[in-house]
Amino acid sequence: MADKTYDFSGMKAIFFNGTLERSPAPSHTDHLITSSADIMEKHGVHTEVIRVIDHDIATGVYPDMREHGCTTDEWPDIYQKVLAADILVIAGPIWLGDNSSQTKKVIERLYACSSLENDKGQYAYYGRAGGCLITGNEDGVKHCAMNILYSLQHLGYTIPPQADAGWIGEVGPGPSYGDERDDGTREGFDNDFTNRNLTFMTWNLLHTASMLRDAGGVPAHGNLRAKWDAGDRSDYSNLEHR
Repeated sequence: MADKTYDFSGMKAIFFNGTLERSPAPSHTDHLITSSADIMEKHGVHTEVIRVIDHDIATGVYPDMREHGCTTDEWPDIYQKVLAADILVIAGPIWLGDNSSQTKKVIERLYACSSLENDKGQYAYYGRAGGCLITGNEDGVKHCAMNILYSLQHLGYTIPPQADAGWIGEVGPGPSYGDERDDGTREGFDNDFTNRNLTFMTWNLLHTASMLRDAGGVPAHGNLRAKWDAGDRSDYSNLEHR
């Protein structure tokens, strides 16, 4: 039974699944997402999973690629869901030791909108928490997580402690997360390291997003582009002028 001490009702979380498998094909990454989203849902959070490859998201570095020669681009509508979410989790598989092309596309399109501002004049992603989930059957969990978490914090997301979790089997071809074993159990589901890290990540995202919400986001002092451009240096002193 869920511990009702913590109620995060009203909060939203969005998960991007960077699998290369189109629906309705099964996705190993979905198993990790489900475990994290289940904890959130038990405490009042509304969650949504977007399987990136199922959507016509254009490649590009502008908020709406339809304005730059692309016939279709679903990103502008998806971006509104990103803005409505208190928590963002980017999840995906490892290919050749790196994040999938679909995972990278999401990061690129998030970056394309990073110059947009919130109602305080801060960059748009301020006041939100971000994390990641990685799965595969080859090495690279920490490399992939570093890439995602660095990208998210650079764009304005707040990264909690231990904001990543992952699972890999033996290095090389072999079973993937959630594959059925001969005895009917599922590969990786009993891995304590993965289960612990996923649980810690989920709760740290919830706590961080809740603190940000209760505080009204990140204070709007010393981080406003408009004020910097207007000459307000927020106590910065140029070394050449000392």
